[in-house]
Amino acid sequence: MFRFTYEQREFIRTHIQGRFVPELTNLFNTAFATEIKPSQIRTFIKNNRLKSGIDSRIKSGNVPFNKGKKKTWLGGEATQFSKGHKPHNYVPVGSERVNGDDYVDIKIADPNKWRGKHILVWEKYNSRSVPKSNVIIFGDGNRRNFDPDNLILVSRSQLAIMNKNGLIQKDAELTRTGIIMADILKKIGERKRSKIKRN
Repeated sequence: MFRFTYEQREFIRTHIQGRFVPELTNLFNTAFATEIKPSQIRTFIKNNRLKSGIDSRIKSGNVPFNKGKKKTWLGGEATQFSKGHKPHNYVPVGSERVNGDDYVDIKIADPNKWRGKHILVWEKYNSRSVPKSNVIIFGDGNRRNFDPDNLILVSRSQLAIMNKNGLIQKDAELTRTGIIMADILKKIGERKRSKIKRN
């Protein structure tokens, strides 16, 4: 942070009248062999409530340079998309991609609506939507195994406990056992907390 000396502060006070900040900054840097920025001078002026005496506001009655002139379009038609045109990176509905979290997504609608493939497969085989408080996990931990038996619905709280305790295994049946263990651990935690409250 630049600290202005008494001499520098007085210089700004005596040279601010009739000058814009960039000009005052150049004068200051020349006088004191410094390299401070206009923003630093501007902050000093604001903090010390100094005025340059310049009124840079638009005056009432000021006529714009283009008043009365016919408005002309300066181009752009050549680069505009024509009706029905699709960008070069367009992919059709039903296309798949791997997202940043390494999950496979499927495009379900234009222009750019995607959903996780594992969610769509689970919903298709269970004939219902995934509740908001739940997620679908891969029973064997393999994010490319979309076998309906490998896709398991868990609550977010169950998932948190499973992740914390390493209960998601490389076998779907062991992971289902992990869900039961997560529920038991949750109950134990709830009882401990209620016991502490009673005491």
